[in-house]
Amino acid sequence: MLLWSYFSVVLTDPGSVPPNWRPAMDEERGEADPLNGSEFNGSQPDPLNQRIRYCRKCNQLKPPRCHHCGRCVLKMDHHCVWVVNCVGAQNYKYFLLFLFYTFLETSFVTMALLPHFIAFFSDGEIPGTPGTLATTFLAFVLNLAFALSVLGFLIMHISLVSANTTTIEAYEKKSTPKWRYDLGRKKNFEQVFGTDKLYWFIPGYSDEDFRRMPALQGLEYPSKPDFDSQEF
Repeated sequence: MLLWSYFSVVLTDPGSVPPNWRPAMDEERGEADPLNGSEFNGSQPDPLNQRIRYCRKCNQLKPPRCHHCGRCVLKMDHHCVWVVNCVGAQNYKYFLLFLFYTFLETSFVTMALLPHFIAFFSDGEIPGTPGTLATTFLAFVLNLAFALSVLGFLIMHISLVSANTTTIEAYEKKSTPKWRYDLGRKKNFEQVFGTDKLYWFIPGYSDEDFRRMPALQGLEYPSKPDFDSQEF
């Protein structure tokens, strides 16, 4: 499961902006103030128009929660050097599962090697060659260190999922007391893992979830009704 999740993160595109994509409404004002065709100014939108998110590097419109990393990535969380890929809308779940199974694997190895580690500090004779003993000692220390560091990273991302935000958004909205996409922990969780419980622990989605939940595709995100007419 660790390897399956890892290669899913590496090989899955995090999500890119479709060609000629246009927003149906103002991201901040919502349905209360829909965009009209004149605001796009033909084929070249005005980058100074504050109602439309525009990427100056890609020279194209940006969907909600999209950020640039070599290209515009849908709901970008961060660029991970461990997976040599951006983590975004379409592979974020796989990244979380990779962290989860890495924590389980390193914790299992740590517990399996714990008796051998304790034996190093006992008065009895320890079986094995010096090379084997050194390898066992080093493996325990490294796995324990990885388990603790990954656990901290996993806890951080669980808190982000529960608030329906990303690493970048958490940094950007430090001064924002309320978050328009926070729909409650259950719905926030489903926007990352889907509603089908059979798929929660595997790197994939059911066809039904992927078809009926636009948030999994990274282009549209439901928001709180009372935020539709509020401007930040």
